[in-house]
Amino acid sequence: MTTAPPRATAARSAAGDRASPVAWHALPATEVARRLETELGRGLTAAEAQRRRAEVGENVLRERPPEPWWWKLLRQFQELVIGILIVAAMIAAVMGDWADATAIVAIVLVNAIIGFLQEERAQAALAALQRMSAPLAKVIRDGEARSIPSRGVVPGDRIELEAGDAVPADARLVESFSLRLQESALTGESVPVEKEAVAELPADTPLGDRRTIAHAGTVVAAGHAAAIVVATGMETELGRIASLLETGQTETTPLQRRLAELGRVLIAVCLVVVAVIFGLEVWRHGGLAATWADGTFAEVLLRAVSLAVAAVPEGLPAVVTVVLAIGLQRMVARNALVRRLPSVETLGSVTVICSDKTGTLTRNEMTVREIVTAGCCWHVTGAGYAPQGSFLREGSADGGAEVPTALVVDEPDLRRLLEIAARCNNAEVQPGGDGAAWQVVGDPTEGALVVAALKGGISRDEPAEPVIFEIPFDSERKRMSVVVRLADGGRVLETKGATEAVLGCCVAERRNGEDVPLTNERRQEILAAAEALADRALRVLSLACRPLEKGESVEKEPDAAERELVHIGLVGMIDPPREEVKRAVEQCRTAGIRPVMITGDHPATALAIGRELGMADGAGRAVTGAELDRLDEAGLVAEAPTVAVYARVSAEHKLRVVEALKRAGAVVAMTGDGVNDAPAVKAADIGIAMGITGTDVTKEASDMVLTDDNFASIVAAVEEGRGIYDNIQKFIHYLLSCNTGEVLLMFVAAVAGWPAPLAAIQILWLNLVTDGLPALALGLEPPEADIMNRPPRPPREAVITPARGRLIVTHGVIVAAVSLAAFWWTWQGDPERLPHARTVTFCVAAFSQLFFAIGCRSDHRTAIGLGFFSNPWLLAAIAVSALLQVSVVTLPYAQDVFQVGSKLGGEWLWILILSLVPVTVIELAKGAFAGTRLTASGRR
Repeated sequence: MTTAPPRATAARSAAGDRASPVAWHALPATEVARRLETELGRGLTAAEAQRRRAEVGENVLRERPPEPWWWKLLRQFQELVIGILIVAAMIAAVMGDWADATAIVAIVLVNAIIGFLQEERAQAALAALQRMSAPLAKVIRDGEARSIPSRGVVPGDRIELEAGDAVPADARLVESFSLRLQESALTGESVPVEKEAVAELPADTPLGDRRTIAHAGTVVAAGHAAAIVVATGMETELGRIASLLETGQTETTPLQRRLAELGRVLIAVCLVVVAVIFGLEVWRHGGLAATWADGTFAEVLLRAVSLAVAAVPEGLPAVVTVVLAIGLQRMVARNALVRRLPSVETLGSVTVICSDKTGTLTRNEMTVREIVTAGCCWHVTGAGYAPQGSFLREGSADGGAEVPTALVVDEPDLRRLLEIAARCNNAEVQPGGDGAAWQVVGDPTEGALVVAALKGGISRDEPAEPVIFEIPFDSERKRMSVVVRLADGGRVLETKGATEAVLGCCVAERRNGEDVPLTNERRQEILAAAEALADRALRVLSLACRPLEKGESVEKEPDAAERELVHIGLVGMIDPPREEVKRAVEQCRTAGIRPVMITGDHPATALAIGRELGMADGAGRAVTGAELDRLDEAGLVAEAPTVAVYARVSAEHKLRVVEALKRAGAVVAMTGDGVNDAPAVKAADIGIAMGITGTDVTKEASDMVLTDDNFASIVAAVEEGRGIYDNIQKFIHYLLSCNTGEVLLMFVAAVAGWPAPLAAIQILWLNLVTDGLPALALGLEPPEADIMNRPPRPPREAVITPARGRLIVTHGVIVAAVSLAAFWWTWQGDPERLPHARTVTFCVAAFSQLFFAIGCRSDHRTAIGLGFFSNPWLLAAIAVSALLQVSVVTLPYAQDVFQVGSKLGGEWLWILILSLVPVTVIELAKGAFAGTRLTASGRR
């Protein structure tokens, strides 16, 4: 017996060196066994398996320790604007203004708690991958079969696989019998993949073409096999994907980056405001020594700090968070569940949507599309596994007559083909419970044949003509046959398989219900028809039959039975595109978004689907994973913006494409449902998972889940995302215009040598009133009608562009001008009238800002054009805020707190007139320039 140390070395070899992994798929089974020091027939001994398990670890996927809750909460305070508010609260507290300090701290805490509760998401992608692993595995140890937990499988174990088994680890096949694996979740392949133990493959064979390997996490669709485990845990292809998830970095969203930029600008503004206003006030009072001596130093400093606090819209983070949360609820109503708040806005700036094909653009339900018999061609309507559809005869005088189910009996060739499709088959079609979709139990290709037969009114469960014997499919013959006992006691052999394999066994063909000799010319025509279907990315099968002679024993000589067949026809099938996706792709292009397909499926299939959906044009081509391997990072970055279809790609390729697009300047959304999509979904600016067909892995790695698995819901989500960002810009515009007006009011008065038009407490009150309900109500504006006709925002565009900055200043000047006019009109240089002048100015500043909110609803459409009552929340917010303002200047106990002078009387009419000036000017300007539209970036 070989000693333990070499076996330990074998275990380490099986674990693999990621820098130079062993190409197990390219090695003969005997060489694999030799390298892993195991026996093909008897497997490992129990003792050796225990030693290897101790050395390489259990067959599980590594999971990162979860982030502590307290650290997640602390991260909510990392935004720059939050830091500004905390400093402002500290200054207010030092100056003795505990009311304002308390209000600011409350806003900060509410923002942090909302963000924590909404964004707190478990990093459970690795745990979800573990749940995909088979709970039990059948292994051979000491020459005996036994079932063990899959976590106990080690390199060198011999495992047994049967239909329905989940593969517990990556394993090299040593025996296989008609084995087919469902690998769609790992590679994106839409149909089960044939596997075989004896095959010569090059070392650089792509993942999806490694026919000698059964991968962990895949499922046996048909057949059975034995295999030697070559990789477990994190060393499997499933583990490789898990490691990609583990090392993925969480990207900041465009909104987070823009708000950070805005925060830096506001810091500079605050410093300048404090310095300039304080300096001017000190100069007006005769210098620093004079202000200190006469006791006005504290008042001047408090007013400067109050104005600095006013310059920072402390309600901004809370309003942004609340608006994003409300947008999340809107998206739920449109079948998009957002898992991370800032991702709501990110959708609005998406420039590229990368989508997996299988299950995302397509239904992941094989469907018969075309049937070709000797007499004519048929197009089969309906998509998916629901047995609903009909048969359209092509080439008829009316251009495509429909044949109802009831009349299929009158089409003998079509009916005979459907009978064979139903009986030469092991799949079953079942209706889903509670209104769920129909499902196939068994091979999807066979399921498609059953559904086609059901559309023609033919069921496989025909008691008068049962299947009595089966010759199973294998990869060498590429055929499957069954023997059916007819109602009259006779027997018939029915066969399906690859056209070249079936046609070679045929001597005749069925034409109009009669068998006619099959000439060489007709053979070539049938092969050409099959090739034409394949060129359209359809999977093609031939169906044939022959009556069995009395006494002929198929059971004893099955290999000789498939001879002298009568060819009935061809069947072309495909995993069809979702019906709504083509329209959604067109909407994406209208919105300036480029859709890209990234799939593990065959290039011809991917390109055909891409062209049918309008993602690729006639001159487009599919770039394969092998081609990506030959491109360096710089080459891929240069190539990625021009490629619409990627095929035969692995998880690493998908990740590279997403990262290359991001480096090329795109804001990337990645959709997917399979395990192979998860790393790219996580790396994208926004990852989108399918809620119904999506794996747990992809859902946990995503930022958003489509609850209806509908690609078209992405378009709806993009519309909501754009609307949300529009609304964020609207209330930022509103807040900063109001704050600019307050700053300019105080600045101009200081330069002119006037007394301060507003007291410190009045400044802080204005800031709280205008930063509150009206700003929040602006965030509830419905998306504008033309929002999906605009191009995406440039990814690096600031929240405040130069054009919008000029507009903010202009609007701020108007607000400041009416407030200054009110102050001068009531003050007129009389010191005794100063308290009364401040009260009037206080009211004009407040009401002009509240009415100004109406003008911020749109950059180019008037309130009447939008519908004056289309946002009732804004009208209610203005009414409530106005009532609060009236209260502080009329209620006796509030007058002392807010330093209100004498009661107002006839001044209310002038206050109303002056307060309406800003919004009136802005709305008239929109009417004058109704033919143009000023965007956030200044583009018209």
